[in-house]
Amino acid sequence: MTEDYGAIREEVAKLCAGFPGEYWRAKDKDRAYPGEFVEALTNAGYLAALIPEEYGGAGLPLSAASAILEEIHRSGSNGGACHAQMYIMGTLLRHGSEAQKAEYLPRIASGALRLQAFGVTEPSSGTDTLSIKTFARRDGDRYVVNGQKIWTSRAEHSDLMLLLARTTPRDQVAKRTDGLSTFLVDMRAALGAGMSIRPIDTMMNHSTTEIFFDDVPIPAANLIGEEGKGFRYILSGMNAERILIAAECIGDAKWFIEKSAAYAKERQVFGRPIGQNQGIQFPIARAYAQMRAAELMVHDALRRYEARENPGAEANMAKMLAAEASWAAAETAVQTHGGFGFAAEYDIERKFRETRLYQVAPISTNLILSYLAEHVLGLPRSY
Repeated sequence: MTEDYGAIREEVAKLCAGFPGEYWRAKDKDRAYPGEFVEALTNAGYLAALIPEEYGGAGLPLSAASAILEEIHRSGSNGGACHAQMYIMGTLLRHGSEAQKAEYLPRIASGALRLQAFGVTEPSSGTDTLSIKTFARRDGDRYVVNGQKIWTSRAEHSDLMLLLARTTPRDQVAKRTDGLSTFLVDMRAALGAGMSIRPIDTMMNHSTTEIFFDDVPIPAANLIGEEGKGFRYILSGMNAERILIAAECIGDAKWFIEKSAAYAKERQVFGRPIGQNQGIQFPIARAYAQMRAAELMVHDALRRYEARENPGAEANMAKMLAAEASWAAAETAVQTHGGFGFAAEYDIERKFRETRLYQVAPISTNLILSYLAEHVLGLPRSY
């Protein structure tokens, strides 16, 4: 059983109390980045939770990061503005050189640098990561990058980006997983040297973008690990990403359930609280049961991850079940609140839009089901 981190949760909740619904509604309306919130989390040390103490971080396990993000969402806030720093971190920690870690980690821990952008998905490949076309060509002591990434969130608010690019043409590799490399890109330098960023207007305020690379130079020293092995390096990070996103969904589900139960007890219709009616009670109770079941899967995935097992199936199931639980709780909250569920001042509709994302990102439910069918049930590969 993973630790609950009650003291950390309590402090995170106190911090989030300083950013009430009015704050998030204003950011949502203006499609603005919640910089003040991210700065507060940074100053409190939460975004450095996974960075080892010798580099200025807290040196905590993934379960602590999970508790932090869950509590952020349970408090009505949104960790999407900064959560990537936690799950990107693993690639640099596990596969970066000592020189890279010494150069970047202390400044990331202090907040002097933000590592928030993860450049993987492309318009023509979607979740077929092995088909990406962005190419990094070696040229002396640097690589020159050409290509395009899409759905790269927080790119306009990040100093560093973890970039996955092809370094060997696909038709020249023995395995589909070969020939991809991982780079740490200094976006401040790249912006003036061939890299451009275009924001994408979306249903929720998620600061997402597409990025274009036109002969962008990257120092060879910024290659993480060995050339051609980048896909393997990001796999463990993808498991961490799915687990942490699942924790956020658990937090969302708890927020929706608590709001629904509170409103059902106080809202009077026909001379009695609506929560007295089983038609209102049962959906809230079912959402609670669904959330608790998903929460147990998140805990199992965390346990396996921290034991250095391969938690691929558990991480995928945790993300799928938690996303479904948060969406069910969101539907219940809207139905319980009736017309007020659509009123911005109740925050239900904002959180409703935000939590819907996680049945699609960072991986769709269909791809998770395909993974389970092939790797757990032994069924023929479907794609």
